[in-house]
Amino acid sequence: MHIVVVGLNYRTAPVEVRERFTFSEKDLPEALEMLKSTKSVLEGVIVATCNRTEIYVVVDRLHMCGYFIRSFMEQWFDIRREEFTQHLYIYEDEQAISHLFKVTCGLDSMVIGETQILGQVRNAFLESQKQRATGTWFNKLFKQAVTLGKRAHSETTIGESAVSVSYAAVELGKRIFGTFSDKKVLILGAGKMSELTVKHLYANGAADVIVANRTLARAEELARKFQGTPSGMREALERLHEVDIIISSTGADEYVLNPAAVKESMKKRPSQPLFMIDIAVPRNIDPAVGEVSNVFLYDIDDLEGIVESNMEMRRTEAAKIEVMIEEEMAAFHQWLKTLGVRPAIRALQDKSNTIHEDTLESLFNKLPELDERQRKVIRRLTKSIVNQMMHDPINRIKEMTGGKNGAEALEYFTQLFALESLMKENEQGASKALNNPNPTGVESLVTLADQPDEQELARISLAPVVL
Repeated sequence: MHIVVVGLNYRTAPVEVRERFTFSEKDLPEALEMLKSTKSVLEGVIVATCNRTEIYVVVDRLHMCGYFIRSFMEQWFDIRREEFTQHLYIYEDEQAISHLFKVTCGLDSMVIGETQILGQVRNAFLESQKQRATGTWFNKLFKQAVTLGKRAHSETTIGESAVSVSYAAVELGKRIFGTFSDKKVLILGAGKMSELTVKHLYANGAADVIVANRTLARAEELARKFQGTPSGMREALERLHEVDIIISSTGADEYVLNPAAVKESMKKRPSQPLFMIDIAVPRNIDPAVGEVSNVFLYDIDDLEGIVESNMEMRRTEAAKIEVMIEEEMAAFHQWLKTLGVRPAIRALQDKSNTIHEDTLESLFNKLPELDERQRKVIRRLTKSIVNQMMHDPINRIKEMTGGKNGAEALEYFTQLFALESLMKENEQGASKALNNPNPTGVESLVTLADQPDEQELARISLAPVVL
């Protein structure tokens, strides 16, 4: 079997193309059902965000796989493949696994290290699991990918520093004031940059924000989103003495604030500093304002220096995460190598359980005077003996099948314990289980992580591992 991802993202397709390949939340169950019925597809997960649409599948063969997935996209979106094939990327096996790990760690995002994609992948996996579109391989791989993403953000500082101008402006304010909870903020302008800045301010505790714009209706619209106070530009400039922080991002082609106006306002707030960030191009605040006593003025070049410094830091942290990814890929490959031995282990467990139960039944028939408590003690002790006897052989065969002579070791193991017929019976049951790969209806990563091997074994296919 093979793991394949087919997708398009912000690198390969412009937004006017990406927006045609979105899956609505209500349509996703039907899409997953259609994906499951696609030829060669055994498991599937669909990850759909504003910046990417990716279809992850486990297939029984690589030949024609890309064709079948493109056919699925063509039918679902009702778009001819000639219109989108040039925007697609296809990764197979090692590349597909590595890509998924990079996605969950934020290394494949437009903003390196962002965390939103981790939650989006997790939700996509859980939805696919809920719709019974995942099985043994993806239940393992996606749980591992999400866990790795969490590790990457907890064990490195890749997501801690500002990498956008609007966010950097807020971070700079935090360095000076520590907190925004008791500060009044004035935003000059109501465009996209101003909206992002207000969003970051509220996320960092600012509750008293004035939004000023030449067009009052636009100021009211933005202020309403964040429970701020709208204001006309002239009125706002008359209230400079009331605020602690001014962030300017208007479309004006001349200075909105000059030294004279700022000096006058500072007379009404002696000994109180005024922090200004001008993120507009061309600048809104006369650079001479920075010479006014107790006024601290920064422009976009100051912020871009912070952003570039932080991006360099994120690239350094990304290198650490690349090492984590290599380790996780090795762990997944090791898991795949031992996957083939699990049916044999399950067969050995079934055989030992049958022998144990038959022996107890014979014993209890010969000793009818035993009461229920005595029977329970005997059952528990004899079961413990069986488990201890099997513990070392099971661990040894797991180790041996991970080596280069794994297939030969597995064959000897199967013959040594005479498991051939029982494994054939289990194989037939496992083949039926492929049509219902998630019978337990697991809905959380915690439950999945705690699932014992015995339950997972029931869903394992005996198809050869080719990765």
